[in-house]
Amino acid sequence: MTILKLTLKKLRQTILMISFILLSGGAGWWLGHRDVEVSLQNKAPKIHIVDRTQPSGKSDVNMSLFWEVWDKLEAKYLMRDKLDTNKMVYGAIAGMTASLEDPYTAFFPPKENKTAKENLNGSFGGVGIQLGYKKGKLAVISPLEGMPAKTAGVKAGDLILRIVDERKNIDKETTGMSLPEAVEIIRGPKGTAVKLTLLHEGEEKPYEAEITRGTIVVPSVEVVFGKIDDEKWVEDENGQITWLKLVRFGENTDSQWDEAVDKIKRNKNIGGLVLDVRNNPGGYLEGSVNLAGEFLSKGELIVKQERTIGVTEQEHSVNRLGRLTEVPMVVLINQGSASASEILAGALRDHDRAKLVGEKSFGKGTIQEAEDLRGGAGVHITVARWLTPEGTWVHDEGLTPDVGVEDDLETEDVDEQLVEAIKQLAIE
Repeated sequence: MTILKLTLKKLRQTILMISFILLSGGAGWWLGHRDVEVSLQNKAPKIHIVDRTQPSGKSDVNMSLFWEVWDKLEAKYLMRDKLDTNKMVYGAIAGMTASLEDPYTAFFPPKENKTAKENLNGSFGGVGIQLGYKKGKLAVISPLEGMPAKTAGVKAGDLILRIVDERKNIDKETTGMSLPEAVEIIRGPKGTAVKLTLLHEGEEKPYEAEITRGTIVVPSVEVVFGKIDDEKWVEDENGQITWLKLVRFGENTDSQWDEAVDKIKRNKNIGGLVLDVRNNPGGYLEGSVNLAGEFLSKGELIVKQERTIGVTEQEHSVNRLGRLTEVPMVVLINQGSASASEILAGALRDHDRAKLVGEKSFGKGTIQEAEDLRGGAGVHITVARWLTPEGTWVHDEGLTPDVGVEDDLETEDVDEQLVEAIKQLAIE
């Protein structure tokens, strides 16, 4: 039997929404006088309980009640086939992280950890929504354009009250539901259906949306040249306006961003740029810092980081020469703009580099570290909070736009927020 040892990987700080895109060291997990080891046998992870002494530094932690309940379950529980030690240990660890009452600090069993990584990388079956929390309640950060949820009328900011999947025999309210669990339920094969009970922000009566899953592919960056003609956006390769859409911060964002900026630099007619981070749920902190450096001068502060509230322990500043520092610009935000996109927008606003146009952003002001554990599991831990250069903490409050404009859903062929952003550029 080969013991799968914990491999410590470089921690990447993330501003985790995580983008739960649904389309939509240690010697072990110490639990008291016993330890948990994960081994591989016949290619299936198995958890074994072995006697261990109390780990150093944990002598004040009394685990006797935990093991008392464990032993009683093993001895007395009626449905013996439900006693799965893997699930019991995973559930105990999940409960430990949940006790912190921070929805962004969470334990991920192997399957859910794999799903979380897919959120930043690939394509998969789902409904096309990105999840987070609004004041502790499961909420839609944003529906992805052209995806099933958007077509079904789901909006950014909607609370998700209930999830039903008859095929999986699931009918659950979302109170107390973790992001990994919500992801697992809502995702599924293309062509299958899931029913969501949702509540639009500001309304009292919920509504139901039965959504057929599709294949979700999430790009990071898109650049379009054009102009406004009769209050409508018209694509035009010779247009003076660059509409740079930043959809997310993921594994491939930097390379796609460089391609987009190269394309912009080749166009000699550019008179102004609209950076669109609407419905961008965030991702890697490093990504927001890197992209902010494209528009700001070297040495300018981008974001402050506090591991102890009130004590700035780290500052991230521009450390490179940006290629778009002289182009007039405006930033578009809405309720789906969260975390890393808020860092970027907040830095550009605080340095008077760009006005913010649109709607108040989501409000996600904490930083998580994602760490892989043995057996394919993982944990995301809130380790810090971030503040804009002027010291604003956006958590639960969001960024307020300089120019507020609501998107009128009745006028699908007109993007009022984009039109207003271009007006703010004052391009004739």
